[in-house]
Amino acid sequence: MGKDILFKTEEFVFSYRVGGVLIKNGKILLQKPKNDNFSIIGGHVSSFETTAQTLKREYEEELHTQIEVDRLFAVGEIFFSLCSKPWHSICMYYKIHLLNDDDIPSDGSFHGYDDFDNERIDLDFCWVPLKKLKNGLKVYPMELIPYIINDNNGIVHFISNQL
Repeated sequence: MGKDILFKTEEFVFSYRVGGVLIKNGKILLQKPKNDNFSIIGGHVSSFETTAQTLKREYEEELHTQIEVDRLFAVGEIFFSLCSKPWHSICMYYKIHLLNDDDIPSDGSFHGYDDFDNERIDLDFCWVPLKKLKNGLKVYPMELIPYIINDNNGIVHFISNQL
């Protein structure tokens, strides 16, 4: 595995990420770090790794399951602040499906973790009804939600500026 495509300077951080939109039985699988909002499951792309390879690796590492990448769904330019630094992130979002539905619980929540900068981040993985997204459940990035709810089978581009 290569090095994450994540550049840090004194002024800002740039990251190249990928996320997987997994919908099953009218529910979407989301992750939720402790004391934070829901977000799409994914991670940083490593050097010389395709985004599809990254997504498969992230699901194996975080959820101990295998996925198949169906199609590119959205491209996001995302600006936010973390640890008192502005971040500029480019993220590719894919529609995906599980290779084995029995690998993870098919309803409710279950626990896992991720590592970032050698720090463990505890996560809850939650199956959330799509109707909760329609009713304003806070999911990061919010600008992606209308496209998840009203999928037109195309590729969308969005900008999320939280600075």
